[in-house]
Amino acid sequence: MTKPILPKAVSAAVVDPAAYGEWNGLHEQLAWARANAPLAVAENSDHDPFWLVTRHADIMAIGRDPQHFANGIRPTVLTNRDGEALARAATPGGDGHLIRSLVQMDAPDHMKYRLLTQSWFMPKNLRIVEDRIRQIARDTVDHMLESGGTCDFARDVAAHYPLRVIMDILGVPAEDEPRMLMLTQQLFGSTDPELNRNKVEITSAEQAIAMLHYVIADFENYFRELTADRRANPREDIATVIANATIDGGQIPDRELAGYYMIVATAGHDTTSASTAAAIMELAKNPALFARFRDAEAEKAGLIEEAIRWATPVQHFMRSARADVEIGGQTIREGDWLMLNYVSANRDEAIFDAPFAFDPDRTKNQQIAFGFGAHVCLGQHLARMEMRILMEELLPCVKSIELAGEPARVESVFVGGLKRLPIRFEAA
Repeated sequence: MTKPILPKAVSAAVVDPAAYGEWNGLHEQLAWARANAPLAVAENSDHDPFWLVTRHADIMAIGRDPQHFANGIRPTVLTNRDGEALARAATPGGDGHLIRSLVQMDAPDHMKYRLLTQSWFMPKNLRIVEDRIRQIARDTVDHMLESGGTCDFARDVAAHYPLRVIMDILGVPAEDEPRMLMLTQQLFGSTDPELNRNKVEITSAEQAIAMLHYVIADFENYFRELTADRRANPREDIATVIANATIDGGQIPDRELAGYYMIVATAGHDTTSASTAAAIMELAKNPALFARFRDAEAEKAGLIEEAIRWATPVQHFMRSARADVEIGGQTIREGDWLMLNYVSANRDEAIFDAPFAFDPDRTKNQQIAFGFGAHVCLGQHLARMEMRILMEELLPCVKSIELAGEPARVESVFVGGLKRLPIRFEAA
């Protein structure tokens, strides 16, 4: 069977960081793909061909089938041909993973490593830290109210609140939080000229890989010191768990140790920041919606779940086929590479009524922004709790809120969200 090939415009959009920053045009291309070629091959001159998976059902089917679809064979984040070659040349065994974290692992390693901290992120245990999170939320709201009625919510509020929460749980001192925020933005915003390490437009794979090496080395150096401290002075934090954990009878190897810290430290705040900013942006656009959720008694769960769908901070992951398999009426061959496009899945007309409307009243919000299957996000319950607590503390303290300028998104194919959200508000 001949593989269906996507139009050039679709193929170009899904690999273009600027398209994810612009957002609306990307959605037009993805909507076309869902309607006309929901599982088809994207071809671009700089990238190896890959299947673009746009439908919710197909992405869920792949997520629940790790026997056929692997994370670790090829990069789990879209990488161009030159970038993958450079990464393979620079990594142990030529595996091409500059970071080896839970995201890059398959069975049996994946579950061994996941179980080390999984209990920390379960709802029962998160209730233990709820009071600490609420105090961080109150401090965050107080800081916002002191700004005099205007702020950049994405930069001044949404970026810092979940950062403080995850650093508190991880065990990173408050004075080191700015360093963690900067490094996270440099890692996830590596293709955005406003956020990457050198504040430049990326023009070559060599340039991109070199910048990422420096960012990763900074993370590794920091967490090497933290590990030494927690082995000598254990505490009640996740850093102590990671530093002193054993895998197959020995300490976690240095590469996997660094990767574990990085996935907790970065994904633990940047993605929640994006969803939080998305919620406030939509409330600022809709005074009636804001008035409804400002009520302290109003249930916030629908707002939070819709904001997560709306933002879809992790925009894709890649998978590699281990063997020939049928998905969505197409034959995927062993060795094929696939992009699971969560941005598309969370706007799938077959799943969501009026998918381009922000609707907190969806009776069953089947968003898959946290992924699905064995690799579903470890911190999903923490993210929901953080957002709920902030909304409970923030909204009753504000009489009104509106946009005070044009929002702007990060130019990134992998992790995205608002990098600017200027607002005007009146304190209650």
